[in-house]
Amino acid sequence: MTSPPRPASPGTPPSLAAPHSSGPPPPPAPALALPDRIRAFLDRPIVATVATTSPDGRPHQAVAWYRLEPDGTILVNSRAPRHWPDNIKRTGHASLAVIDPDDDLSWVGLACELLEVIDDVEQARDDIVALAHRYRDGHPSPQSIAEFRSQQRISFRLRPTRVHDHLED
Repeated sequence: MTSPPRPASPGTPPSLAAPHSSGPPPPPAPALALPDRIRAFLDRPIVATVATTSPDGRPHQAVAWYRLEPDGTILVNSRAPRHWPDNIKRTGHASLAVIDPDDDLSWVGLACELLEVIDDVEQARDDIVALAHRYRDGHPSPQSIAEFRSQQRISFRLRPTRVHDHLED
């Protein structure tokens, strides 16, 4: 596991800026406390659209499986290399949109900052297998599990910093 990069370029997000002291960086702030209705919605196995910013400043979107963790953070996983994981590692930020498949006007949007890069391939493979069980009702195919176990994978733990929802409109 590695920590997010700490670039020194102008415009570096505060969450990624190098600390001012020579000591260790302060611990990350806890994840935003999500209301119960939003937690219940995010606990459903609905795919998320992950939005990141490409190096040229253009938006980039991808669909990904995710899992809301008990501490309020979000786990996402991807094959590597891909554009959106590279963008998250570079900027330290992503936004997720989770749209109810039964009512496309009900959705939750999350602005997130990067807490952890899980680049240990075996751990990332375990993460995608756990996500496959979540999204395939506990019964992913043996072929998909074997394929996931053979892929180069990466996981991220994201901390929601803002939430916007249209669940009770």
